[in-house]
Amino acid sequence: MLKSTLKKSIQVDPQKGYAIQKMKPGIYVLTDGVWQSVVVVTNKGVVLVDAPESLGPNIQKAVAEVTNQPIVTLIYTHTHIDHIGGSGHLKNIPNLEIIALEGVANFLREKNDPKRLLPTKTFTGAYVLSKGDKQIDLSNPFNFHSDEGDLFVSIAKDKFLMVIDVLTPGYVPFKDLDLSSNIHEYLKVFDQILAYDFDVFVGGHLTSIGDRNDVLESKEYVMDVYETVKRVHAKTNLMEVMSGTASKIGWDNKFLLFKVFLDKVIDESAVEIESRWIGRLAGVDVWGRSHASTMLNYVRWDD
Repeated sequence: MLKSTLKKSIQVDPQKGYAIQKMKPGIYVLTDGVWQSVVVVTNKGVVLVDAPESLGPNIQKAVAEVTNQPIVTLIYTHTHIDHIGGSGHLKNIPNLEIIALEGVANFLREKNDPKRLLPTKTFTGAYVLSKGDKQIDLSNPFNFHSDEGDLFVSIAKDKFLMVIDVLTPGYVPFKDLDLSSNIHEYLKVFDQILAYDFDVFVGGHLTSIGDRNDVLESKEYVMDVYETVKRVHAKTNLMEVMSGTASKIGWDNKFLLFKVFLDKVIDESAVEIESRWIGRLAGVDVWGRSHASTMLNYVRWDD
């Protein structure tokens, strides 16, 4: 683990199990060291952005540490249970408003999961939530990570932006480029983020809070993965690699022969990528190969 990454991390008391830290006036990040939620305190109640499954039992207790205002609104950034599966712990809150994209709501109605409370208000495209002295802009420019919808959550006045499961400040993305379902759109998301005016960025995981430089560095990493895999794939001769293996085992097992080719591209790309990033972003030795594998699927079949 890079010392510079650890130095930026919010410290979580293991006995307590969470930390809540002020980022901007009335805006706090709540984390247990793995997942993040955001607490927006207004003079008309608290707006909570996401309710991670692991934080669920502690959300109301954590909010009470920073304000006596009640939680009145919950925003879902997307469907994934790790980010909203703690909402079931908020079912005791009367008249809780839950805002989500229409696609997210449709999915949750189908799943009928008691851990994920059903939205009470839905929208498509964009929605402006005015709550007391805060204006929260919700936007769905495209779906890069979750097929049902991904939200950008912006509080422009405070130069605050939350986009979940794109990047983790100080780290490479999680496996398979953060489990993104659409790599074509994922490659565009960094420029979409950078179009906003912000100096605080929340990515939803671990404990570091980011800024524009973190987004730029993550974009550089992802584009390096893309360019490296594209180049290595282009120079690797499919029939030459398959023939070399077939000379030893024959041509009957076509899937195995093709896998040898794919593995060669992935392995060579991963070695290159790790050599350039091992001292810059944490986790490249853990997830770099999965990034190369995911990018190869895009480069070979979609690019």
